[in-house]
Amino acid sequence: MSLVLQVALVFAGVSLVFFMLGVLALKRRRYLLVGISLMGAVVALSVAGLCMTISVATRGYRALTREEVAAVVVTTPTGPQQFDAAFQFPDGRTASFTLAGDELYVDAHILKWKPIANILGLHTAYELDRVAGRYTALQDEQTLPRSVYSLAQEKPVDMFDLRRRLLLFRPLVDAEYGSATFILVNRPTSWEVRVSTSGLLVREAVSSEQ
Repeated sequence: MSLVLQVALVFAGVSLVFFMLGVLALKRRRYLLVGISLMGAVVALSVAGLCMTISVATRGYRALTREEVAAVVVTTPTGPQQFDAAFQFPDGRTASFTLAGDELYVDAHILKWKPIANILGLHTAYELDRVAGRYTALQDEQTLPRSVYSLAQEKPVDMFDLRRRLLLFRPLVDAEYGSATFILVNRPTSWEVRVSTSGLLVREAVSSEQ
């Protein structure tokens, strides 16, 4: 269980305690205490709701503390300007796509939190967002068929979108940006899509036999 989810549960419990105190105060007709208790319950419940929303909205995002492999991709040309791309993710998920183009293109969302959010266990995180085929020639990019697919995990809400729509999250997020990388596919190759705090990069995977 993530720290932010634990904080949400703690504040939900605090909210329940305040609510029970309010009920007891109402029975004793101590109306000032009722108001204070209900206000405390609302505040605690709001914090719990905020933390729960963050927990749900960042599901699928992976904490980033150094350069790491975001996916291993095996590309296999299947015809002129067409190739298959088989993804293997760190969590064990796999996905395969047939792409049109000369190059493999991958992009990602990267979120950098402010120190106040770090206290809740939220640190720089990323999520691969899309994969596409990219043509080397601009004219081909403008006229030939395009292929693009989602790499992101489905979730009810996404922190990248919430940050743009709601002012509530602006004090917590230090930076949000997209990063992309692409590489020419002209032979069967295994690639490592890597991510660092400066963005995405792709390099040919080194065989364990070397």
